[in-house]
Order: sequence, then structure tokens, then C-alpha cells
Amino acid sequence: MNKLLVTLIALLGFSNMAVAQGDIEAGKAKSVTCVACHGGDGNSPSNLYPKLAGQHKSYLEKQLQQFKSGERSDPIMAGMVAALSEQDMKDLAAYYSSQTPTPETVSPEVAVSGKNLYMGGDIKRAIPGCTACHGPRGNGLELAKFPKISNQHPAYIKSQLEKFRSKARTNDPSGMMGDIAAKLTDADIELLSNYISALH
Repeated sequence: MNKLLVTLIALLGFSNMAVAQGDIEAGKAKSVTCVACHGGDGNSPSNLYPKLAGQHKSYLEKQLQQFKSGERSDPIMAGMVAALSEQDMKDLAAYYSSQTPTPETVSPEVAVSGKNLYMGGDIKRAIPGCTACHGPRGNGLELAKFPKISNQHPAYIKSQLEKFRSKARTNDPSGMMGDIAAKLTDADIELLSNYISALH
């Protein structure tokens, strides 16, 4: 009898832990309203909207929370997340993080030029290499909530760098992205956007 009780408690504990971490199937069901902009599997058909497929769960949760709180400003997303609970956000994040992003490609010339700036930054302009936070393959860092940026639409990466530069987006930790983007020229942003998208 005691063994049965212990087993039941353990199963309930694992079940509750799974729900707390997010349920992929529940997230898939809840993603129906997200399809128009982000695609059925998180690979947005439009480069105006980000691909969510394969993104870190912790980062996705953070963005949803900040859209809801207003810390990250976007009129469309504010309306979409208004009714979401914390569990809804966890479920959606679990679903999208489990999907596979579609790859992007870049010309050999951009690959060579972009690699130098992405990997090493520019010491003269006090621009650090992007690898410090996003890694050499653009995979980011889940624990620090630094996003995966590889395989993303180049146009979306460009728009976010421009928003960080203009301070239209300010939800980056300690203003790091704003400080870095402020030093980037239009040509830098164009180059990095195309190079980063093809990292995989």
C-alpha cells in the first residue's frame, strides 16, 4: 500500500512539473490564433514577423510576459497576449520551442564580411562580437534568456536592430542591445542581419 501511495505521489508530482514547464500539445492547440502571423509550426510566412520555431522556451515566455506588461511595446501583440495566463504562455513557448526552424541562406561574400563583425566586433568603435551572448552559431543562451537568432528572417533581425538603435525597443537586459546597436551603421545592420540569418 505504501509503495502504491509513493508511486501515485511521484506521478502527480511529475505531472504537475510537466504542466508548470509547459505542455507541447496544449500549446499547439492554443497556437491557432498565432498562425496568421507566425505560421502553423512557428515558421512565419512573412518576414515582417519572427520565426518562433526552435526559439528558447525561456526567451519566448519572457517576450510574451513583457508584451502583456507593456515592457515590450507592440500594439498587435499587446492585444494577442491580453487574455493569456502564465500557463498559456508556458504552453505556447513549449510548443514553439519544440518546432524546427526553416533555414535561411546567404551569399559567400556576405558570409565572409559578416563573419568578421559578428565574431570579433570592431575594437575601434567599441563594438563587441555578437558571439559573447549569441554564440558562434547564433544559438543564444537559454539560461540568460539570450535568444537564438540563427535561421531568423533577415528583415526581422534588421528591424529589431533598428528598433534597439532608435530606443523603440528597450526590453533588453541592462540596455545591452541598445548600447551596441547605437554604434552600428545602416551598412553594419544590413550585413549582420543577412549573416546571422544563415547561421546554422
